[in-house]
Amino acid sequence: MTPLARLGEVADVVAGVGFPKEMQGREDAEVPVFKVGDISAAWTNAQRLLRSSRNYLTLDEAASLGRLVPAGSTVFAKIGEALRLNRRAVLAQASLVDNNVMGLVPRPDVLSPMYLFYFMQTVDLGKLSRATAVPSIRKSDVVDIPVPVPTLAQQEVIVAEIEKQFSRLDEAVANLKRVKANLKRYKAAVFKAAVESRLVPTEAELARRAGRGYETGAQLLQRILDERRAQWSGPRKYKEPEPPNTDLPELAEGWVCASIEQLSSLVEYGSSTKTSEDARGVPVVRMGNIHDGALSFHDMKYLPHSHGEFPKLLLAPGDLLFNRTNSADLVGKTAVFKGAPQPCSFASYLIRARLVHGCLPPFVAAYINSSYGRQWVKSVVTQQVGQANVNGTKLQALTVPLPPSAEQARIVAEVDRRLSLVREVDAEVDTNLKRAERLRQVTLQEAFAGASSAR
Repeated sequence: MTPLARLGEVADVVAGVGFPKEMQGREDAEVPVFKVGDISAAWTNAQRLLRSSRNYLTLDEAASLGRLVPAGSTVFAKIGEALRLNRRAVLAQASLVDNNVMGLVPRPDVLSPMYLFYFMQTVDLGKLSRATAVPSIRKSDVVDIPVPVPTLAQQEVIVAEIEKQFSRLDEAVANLKRVKANLKRYKAAVFKAAVESRLVPTEAELARRAGRGYETGAQLLQRILDERRAQWSGPRKYKEPEPPNTDLPELAEGWVCASIEQLSSLVEYGSSTKTSEDARGVPVVRMGNIHDGALSFHDMKYLPHSHGEFPKLLLAPGDLLFNRTNSADLVGKTAVFKGAPQPCSFASYLIRARLVHGCLPPFVAAYINSSYGRQWVKSVVTQQVGQANVNGTKLQALTVPLPPSAEQARIVAEVDRRLSLVREVDAEVDTNLKRAERLRQVTLQEAFAGASSAR
């Protein structure tokens, strides 16, 4: 049987070094310094070798901090959640690692670097953590890990077989990721075509074919404004909503420009009250619950039913939710609340716009999520403490196209039909990506089970 050894007997377990802030952020020297984020990025991008860093030191500076970790060493985070602890990479050159990283330097006479790297992917370091608040790994936990040590020649055979299987999986995963990228582009194209009147025949075209009249977008807007004024019951004098401050180019026949303020009866921010994980309360939609133009109700937080802002800040079916504060690439993402769960509220980084009858919220959401909406967000966004922000005043001033009512309904139905197909394919791709990851683990487990029983 292949002998088992303690990891500390066949590899040096080395700790990282303190990395002074004044030395960080340099890219004009020879020695890379790798942090946990570098390992995570390599792992996420399926890169086995760590090649480049955002931090470099001169040889003299590196020597003043500590011993370089040799090329071929396996490195991993020693602090963080289990997912982070179980990410691995191999140093492409002699480097420094910071004090949140641990390195394994294989003894060249007994252990192949890539054999050690692949073996460590079968070890769940998260289970070794003894900390409760912040999981962390100690050197004493690592040195006692049992590792099968066949001959170097056998190790190379095992590595070659793993890499042959992984190469096939890598190709399959790359194809799946291309499909996901194409789905994302197709979805963007659907939104763009929807708001350019290229998905369904226009109401004007259908009316001509049938020899009948129809209510144009301009007439619909006037009716909306008339009804909005007639239904006003506030204590203050009715204030006419601001009309669009810009024109949209090349509107389809029968369409008109309108502002969000003209098309909404209510625009307000959500609750800034601290939420909890007590699921007996009212769920609160947060910015992280908006994904790809739809709401996801996973990882919810809650407010008590007795909360003082209720029922005012409870969502109604059709409420438009606009993410006003986020990173620059995510601010402005928009979704429509479809009525469930009920009751349900929303957090302060979101703006709720309640649109008036005659304007379909999914159509407006499609416009904001389209390339036109994204361009508008970029034109009005402000940066505050590293976050991008679009406030409620700017949202109300947004100019959107308003088609005739019947045409809106046909567009929304066609968008939903196409996106439901996208969701089906996307779910199947995700299932296959998870299957590929499971196959990687199966490949590793079988390879090292064979290593343990090799003679």
